[in-house]
Amino acid sequence: MYKAVLCSFLLLACGLSLVAQTPPAAPPAQPSSTDASTQQIHADLNQLMRGMLYPLANVIFSAQSDDPATKKWPPGHDPTLSTDPVIGAFGGWPSVETSALSLAESANLLMIPGRSCSNGLPVPMKDPAWAAFVQQLRNGSMKSYEAAKTKNMDKMMEASDVLNASCEGCHRKWRNRRAADRCK
Repeated sequence: MYKAVLCSFLLLACGLSLVAQTPPAAPPAQPSSTDASTQQIHADLNQLMRGMLYPLANVIFSAQSDDPATKKWPPGHDPTLSTDPVIGAFGGWPSVETSALSLAESANLLMIPGRSCSNGLPVPMKDPAWAAFVQQLRNGSMKSYEAAKTKNMDKMMEASDVLNASCEGCHRKWRNRRAADRCK
């Protein structure tokens, strides 16, 4: 019995000794934040606009006339299930702030190379006007964020005008055409 316990102890000690001497595995390589291969496109421009930019902008635009602090989820319903950010779990003015920040961030998605318009043409990123409109979107979004932090609807009106001008300018140049001619 003594030999069996001693053999078990020696085997355990040898095993632990080997584990302790084994160098740790190298951590997996992290992709560079500037590596374009880490960016993937899953939506064309129209899908991106309808799924992200349009709904985010609508939250901002609604704060011009409807005080987000007064909008509430109907009693007996779960706000975590809301499809309206203003009355959802993170609703009210914080939803306007985060919508403005998300809209500013979405400008980055508009500059990812390889995105196409719904008609298959590439997004006109090489056109200087495109970059200018994207920057206006960022500026208008950040102005909306600053206005939302004040919870002042008059400031939201001013910020919304700036944001709307960026949207309208870009749409006038590229979207308000026949579908086949968009992005030309």
